[in-house]
Amino acid sequence: MMTFSHDTEIAQAMQNELERQRHGLEMIPSENFVSEAVLAALGSVATNKYAEGLPGKRYYGGCLHIDVIESIAIERAKKLFGAEHVNVQPHSGAPANNAVYAALLQSGDTVLGMDLSHGGHLTHGHPVTDAAKRYNFLRYKTTADGTIDYEEIESLAREHKPKMILVGYSAYTREIDYARIATIAAEVGALTMADIAHIAGLIAAGEMNNPVPLFDVVTTTTHKTLRGPRGGMIMCKEIHAKAINKSVFPGMQGGPHENTIAAKAIAFGEALQPEFKEYAKRIRANAKTLADELTKREFTLLFGGTDNHLLLIDVSTKGVTGAQAEVALDAAGITVNKNMIPNDPRGPMDPSGIRMGTPAITTRGLNVEHMPLVAEWIDRAIQHHTDPAMLRSIADDVRKLVSEFPLYPDLKYV
Repeated sequence: MMTFSHDTEIAQAMQNELERQRHGLEMIPSENFVSEAVLAALGSVATNKYAEGLPGKRYYGGCLHIDVIESIAIERAKKLFGAEHVNVQPHSGAPANNAVYAALLQSGDTVLGMDLSHGGHLTHGHPVTDAAKRYNFLRYKTTADGTIDYEEIESLAREHKPKMILVGYSAYTREIDYARIATIAAEVGALTMADIAHIAGLIAAGEMNNPVPLFDVVTTTTHKTLRGPRGGMIMCKEIHAKAINKSVFPGMQGGPHENTIAAKAIAFGEALQPEFKEYAKRIRANAKTLADELTKREFTLLFGGTDNHLLLIDVSTKGVTGAQAEVALDAAGITVNKNMIPNDPRGPMDPSGIRMGTPAITTRGLNVEHMPLVAEWIDRAIQHHTDPAMLRSIADDVRKLVSEFPLYPDLKYV
């Protein structure tokens, strides 16, 4: 039992959140459920230790055991991805990306990255970010058939001679041809960077292509499909190691969160087990089956389907907005997020699409045989998005199903 002393308000809120997670279908593709071992590490005594610097080169005393923890995390990450150098200290994915920019770019340098509305990420050069004020981001898009436009990338690279070509996404569903990107970059003398935050677990398990051996630098979060704690990581060629390390600390952040690094080490250890490979296969199988089932129900899937763990769906063809669909599905016990689609005529707070994925429900134990039922609930909830009684009925059915797959059964806050 976890305790919060006499802070009954926080304890109750935590218990309520635990119950929400237990009784619904968590289908936001960037979310997952960590193991109890990872959860324990996050709340461990490692949180008490300041450890600025790197293993063996700290600015604080008393880091002997912390050095062991961080070194294990680094070595396990290297083994998972075949990396020459790894920094496990970034607090999350966005700071990891910004640290790479600061390490390898000069103010005003040109970066070719994927447009947010076509599946990219906010940190890949969207105008609202600080990085976009420092560097000259050019954004490539997807083709009419919904795939990355490699011809456009090649044309833009030849015309603008970027310092860096960046690939990776937050709402794109297809494989990336890293070798082709590397060839384009070599032709124009550009550095290569991949942000694999969403698909790191699938890559680690051998289910998707691995850019680490090909690219100068690769960033990732450690949650999502990797099923670790919320955090970030940078992998790079040894030639960039010193610049990357210096950019993370002291350039971008102070002392690392060693409790989170301990949790990362545990998650990496879990990902090295044979069972994780089977888990990754089930993530993709569930996503593919769910895509097929939703297509049967006349949902419009962007990019023509999925090769990974996520689906991007245009719900405007169903007569609802993304925000309306998100609210309705939430009431039905199914958590997704509203999301922009390519060339979306609507705004980001009420876009035309929703984004969903299968990592968390796969962790719970759902398999392909459950996906037709999940698709049916999604369809029914969106069709009856203004009917509270129908949404409550679906939520009851969801609750019955997930009760067969207990989540943290021994955990209690109040």
